[in-house]
Order: sequence, then C-alpha cells, then structure tokens
Amino acid sequence: MMAREWFLRLQAMHNDAPLKIDRREGKAPGTHIFVLSGPVTLANIFALQDVLRGGELPSTSILDLTEVPYMDSAGMGAVINYYTHCERRGARVIVVGVSHRVSELFKLTRVDAVIPMAATAAEAEA
Repeated sequence: MMAREWFLRLQAMHNDAPLKIDRREGKAPGTHIFVLSGPVTLANIFALQDVLRGGELPSTSILDLTEVPYMDSAGMGAVINYYTHCERRGARVIVVGVSHRVSELFKLTRVDAVIPMAATAAEAEA
C-alpha cells in the first residue's frame, strides 16, 4: 500500500471515531465544563448538540477541546451555534485546549476573534 493510501485510510478511521462528551460542574456556581474526546464531525454533531442543550443553560459553559484531534466544518458550525444560543440568553462560552489543527480551523474561519479562548479549563475559570 502506498503511503498516501495508508494515510487516507488512517484519516478515515480517525474521523469515524466516536465522540465522548463528559459534563462536569465548574468551580463557580453556574459553570459547566464539557470535555470532548474524539473528532467533532457531521457524524456526531447532533449528539453534541443534545448534550450541550440538555438541561438548564449554565451561566458559563467551558468547551474543553484538549482531546479533539479534528473538527470539520459541521463541528465548527455546532460550536458557533451553541455560542450564539448562549449569547442570546446572556450566557458565556469559553473554548479551551484547542489543538494546533483545530486552531487553524478557528483562525481560517476567524472564529478565534469571536469566541473567547483559553489554554485550559482552570485558566478559563480564573
């Protein structure tokens, strides 16, 4: 198998990996931290939206993307959609732990100039 074919197969398997979403309470009252693990893609954005919008809207949501190796345009759309949903209701969203690859998507789409970002959840909570 040629190197390019191997890379494309590996990338396809990687992109099809499941997305794990854990929600935990932050240190401050009304803060929820959503820890995402896996690629954020079209295949799993509906599950992500269900978790993000399930229950009462927190005053601050921290989206921890430390374990997100890849995000496609649909995933970015889900993040933007949640951000605007929160903003319209007076809640804040902070994105943390963005990898270099995901950061490039944020920069390319200029979302990095709109959605507040921090290096870690602890920094976002400070």
